Amino acid sequence: MSRKPRLKVIDESPTGLNKIFIDTTTGKVYTRGEVADNINKFPDYHVMKKDGKRIIRSNPNNKKEDNLD
Repeated sequence: MSRKPRLKVIDESPTGLNKIFIDTTTGKVYTRGEVADNINKFPDYHVMKKDGKRIIRSNPNNKKEDNLD
């Protein structure tokens, strides 16, 4: 049985940058910056920097079903 991903993308920019997330456990909505600032609350995710932006990524585990959509 697969576990439901903790974060789900609910808004992205025209270029595909994830902007708004929902915590599927609590229902709370976060901006990308808020998730990055509080990444310790989301142990299955990490922050990477790309082009000066903090990007939220799922920790690698070879399971496609829990990648950010």
